[in-house]
Amino acid sequence: MSLTGDQMELREEDIRKHYPAALALLEGFDHTPRIARAGEPVATERSSGVGTRRRFRSTTPGLVTRSTVRPEGVRLLERIEAADDGEALVSPLQAVAMNAVRRALAIALALAEGFGEATALAGLKRANLAGDLPAGRKGEFSELLAAEALISLHVFGNALAYLLSSHGSEVSVEVGDVEEVLSDNGQLALHGALWELDQKLASMAQDETRMVAVMSAYAEQLMEKVALRAQSAAHLGAFTGAVWKVEADDLVIRGFTPAGKARSTSLSMSFKKPEEVIGNHIAKYQSMKLAKMLMAYDFDRRLNPFAELGGFIFTFMGDGMPGTGKTTLIQMMAGLINEYCSVAGYPFRYQNLSTENIDSYQGKSGQNAKDFVNGILDPGVIGFGTIDDIDQLAGKRGDRQSSAGQLEITAVLMESFAGANTVVRGNCTFGMFSNFPENVDDALRQRAGARFLVDGPQTREDYVDILHLLLGRGHEIPLGDHEAFAAQEIRKAVSASFAQHARPREAGLLEVFDRVRGEVGELDTIAKMGRYLKAIQQADARFTGRAIKNITDAVKVRAMDFELPDEWMENPELFLFKGYDEKRAMIEELRVPVTSEMVLQEINRYADSEFRYADKSDEAAIEDMVREFERTEVAKKRFLEGRG
Repeated sequence: MSLTGDQMELREEDIRKHYPAALALLEGFDHTPRIARAGEPVATERSSGVGTRRRFRSTTPGLVTRSTVRPEGVRLLERIEAADDGEALVSPLQAVAMNAVRRALAIALALAEGFGEATALAGLKRANLAGDLPAGRKGEFSELLAAEALISLHVFGNALAYLLSSHGSEVSVEVGDVEEVLSDNGQLALHGALWELDQKLASMAQDETRMVAVMSAYAEQLMEKVALRAQSAAHLGAFTGAVWKVEADDLVIRGFTPAGKARSTSLSMSFKKPEEVIGNHIAKYQSMKLAKMLMAYDFDRRLNPFAELGGFIFTFMGDGMPGTGKTTLIQMMAGLINEYCSVAGYPFRYQNLSTENIDSYQGKSGQNAKDFVNGILDPGVIGFGTIDDIDQLAGKRGDRQSSAGQLEITAVLMESFAGANTVVRGNCTFGMFSNFPENVDDALRQRAGARFLVDGPQTREDYVDILHLLLGRGHEIPLGDHEAFAAQEIRKAVSASFAQHARPREAGLLEVFDRVRGEVGELDTIAKMGRYLKAIQQADARFTGRAIKNITDAVKVRAMDFELPDEWMENPELFLFKGYDEKRAMIEELRVPVTSEMVLQEINRYADSEFRYADKSDEAAIEDMVREFERTEVAKKRFLEGRG
């Protein structure tokens, strides 16, 4: 192993020297399960007759051998080549799977060996073989062997999932829990993992597409199980405290964190330019700022200066009536990020979580949501995740109309967006969009750190601009007394939009605002604004401490009330390729001071949205009750008529 920057290079020769041992494991070994239970005796079917399966033979010319592997033995290569309905030749996908599992094993063995040399394990192994192991070190030896086992298992699963990630398909499978996780030593641990993988392939891999899906799903489940076990294990510092790079595969191993395939998602959407978004001034401005904020992410430090300084938008909610421009806003923001990433050579990943991800199988909807979140959170990419029509996708707790799948998605999103283990690195953002935000679970809605009111064109100038834009050039109608798109000049429009929030818009909140201001005067101190916040909470009990956090986060965004210069995006050398500390210093120079006007505007902007949601929610509930009463009256009438 050699040192490259902050990474340890796992050399190719150190990996390839383990190829023979890895191949021997794949060709066959015996394993008696200790934790998991074996499934149906499928191994005998694998050798049901001469000529029905291809067989691996000895490479020694002229030597005829008989398999000595018992019926319960593990022969993973044969299992993989059997996943093709008896085809005579190994397919390209089967060859990929065979090479991937061999290389994953070799990487795991190489890293385990490196761990042994970096700790006392290698010396203790030699002493144990020679019969010289001191009695006082037997406990340490056992703990180090357990650490080696966990490392071997996680690296194997990590490498296998990574190597297969670009060969997957739309097919997905539920492999169930991983049980045969053994911690005696690295070799036995890999025996247990390969045995269990063989069992799952036997029962689920009816064809090669499902074979890859089973292997990938098993690798993911194995990593998750081992990572939980590692939380209470000892002697793992030598592994978790370093970063290893496998140059040939571009694989980076960072402790028990899964490696993501740092490749861009090819986008088929039609991008929109900012000038094609009419109205929605604040939403458009903050989307443009956020697209540039993401580009400040430092891939070496795995942190964004905006996330450290405050003002980074990790989650936001855009709400508005149908046809007001939510989809256009998504197309604009995705287009900007895609363009910036193309210039900088950064991998960009865009994904949308849609109603297609709701599944009737228990747990599958939650798994789909978790895969979506993890794909965007991948620290090796710039990520943008959207959840369109979230009111249909995520269930509202307590609502009898919410399906189990919808409630699973709600639980995953709540934990992912503001859970105990949520880490905001600043490489990605999630946007939730809805025409009916009042139907979104209150706790999930409050996890949206920023609110974008997508209200579409508002002024006369807006409507002239959108008509002019959508008509295009295939006509000769004069524009008239109007300067096209002058009203869309972003700075001017945004200043006017923010100023409108000096007073609330919703009637219920305006009453609270006027009453408090009548009691204490202008809300120009923290004490007075705190009193206003308490009055809001008394009017709406859902206005909790999380709301205050979202407001202060929005204020910090306003303190970053500047756009990174366009030339910084066009020429990466000016900013994007600089070191983290230099980026941070350049951003700090642009920061503006926080004012009481900013704070009051953001309080009103956020509280307006909550009061708007509450009013709509109450009105919807009243309408439902009215319909229920009407149905009850009709039912009574028919019942009485029937009896008469």
